[in-house]
Amino acid sequence: MKRRTVTLLLAAVLTVLASVPAKAVGTSAAAAVLMDGESGRILYAHNPDQPMPIASITKIMTALVALEQCDPATEYTVTGEDMAEGSSMYLKAGETLTLEALLYGLMLPSGNDAALAVARCVSGTVEDFVAAMNARAKELGMTNTSFANPSGLDDPAHFSTARDMAVLTRAALAREDFQAIVSARSVTVGERTLVNHNKLLGWYEGCVGVKTGYTKTAGRTLVSAATRNGQTLIAVTLKDSRDWEDHKALLDYGFSAFPRSVLLTDGEKVAELPVKYGSLTAVAVEAEQEIAYPLAAGEQVQLRLELPEALAAPLVKGAVVGEAAIFLGNEEIGRTRLLCGADAALAAGCPEK
Repeated sequence: MKRRTVTLLLAAVLTVLASVPAKAVGTSAAAAVLMDGESGRILYAHNPDQPMPIASITKIMTALVALEQCDPATEYTVTGEDMAEGSSMYLKAGETLTLEALLYGLMLPSGNDAALAVARCVSGTVEDFVAAMNARAKELGMTNTSFANPSGLDDPAHFSTARDMAVLTRAALAREDFQAIVSARSVTVGERTLVNHNKLLGWYEGCVGVKTGYTKTAGRTLVSAATRNGQTLIAVTLKDSRDWEDHKALLDYGFSAFPRSVLLTDGEKVAELPVKYGSLTAVAVEAEQEIAYPLAAGEQVQLRLELPEALAAPLVKGAVVGEAAIFLGNEEIGRTRLLCGADAALAAGCPEK
């Protein structure tokens, strides 16, 4: 049956068009990115693709690879090789801890000793674990990233970008086990009390993590995420002496300037199609899934319906009859299948089709 595409200005954006534009934002960072966590849309960027040393925000990848490749209940016995310079969870050679405990030591007090222990627990050797980190970066499309160690200590072959770190963090936050670790303000591991270095957990409403970093070469690095009104934003700053204040400003800007706008709701009627040979003359066409996107004041989106000109009975409620796509300019920002909204039996006297 012949299909057609209908383009409509989506009425759901009218409230967005009427909103007041937010004030511009800036940072003291050498590089920065603000990303919407649901869609991946970049809401603010400054030198987003400049490779730079990243210090301990590296540990976001360390934690992600560990959680993806190993059971958190796996036990590991610490060795003298796991001792490291810099920040520490104060591991002792010969003690046995679970991988989960090591991950809390990795992400809260930023233990470099925990990073080495995690690497050996998961992969056997630090070298094999770093190879896994780089392989995962490639899979995520982190095209300007290279890892040389699991801790973030300075190395010429160890660098990333603000954009790549936002991409990584978006993937990591999709895991509930990762979220549980980075959102904890403190945790007790044996006789240790591990305290999260991320002050934004207590300073910023809705903050859910994720990681601080510092070396003399990298300066202060920070990745944060916060959730409000069903929207999660991810902020990344590299070499930023005012990172706490800058992250508050970035997150405030994102929530006010690019609110999450629901463009289609689950089950929303988007069209009505005539029915041939049926007990009904027409049926509603409904969206299968919600589509939402962060939109700024003045931005208009278009709804394109890909549907046949008519449907033929018999029809079953919930059957797929087409697709809907939403565009911002020439960019497709969302797509869902369209479903038949009602059953329609063959009309009396009509032959089976």
